[in-house]
Amino acid sequence: MELREAVFGIGQVVRHRHFGFRGVVFDVDPTFGQTEEWWLSIPEAVRPRKDQPYYHLLAENEKTTYVAYVSEQNLEPDPSGQPIGHPQVPELFGALRDGFYAVLPRRAQ
Repeated sequence: MELREAVFGIGQVVRHRHFGFRGVVFDVDPTFGQTEEWWLSIPEAVRPRKDQPYYHLLAENEKTTYVAYVSEQNLEPDPSGQPIGHPQVPELFGALRDGFYAVLPRRAQ
């Protein structure tokens, strides 16, 4: 399997192409990294390929915030310029500018 470079970067605000929720990327897997059971739970008609980057998002919709795991084919840059309201955003990121949050340095543990 050939690995591709991820299109979206850490701190980038993105939008799901089909479901419309927004999120900020906080991690990237070079290919699918969940369980086979998780992947098979997605309806076959909309099940994404495994051979592409998958993104961990601090996500939000009109009702709630959550962590999402989304294939690259289902994401696009979010053009709104609006911040993400997820409560964990300030723990990982600084200011939002031009569709990207500044990544904060990791704290020693």
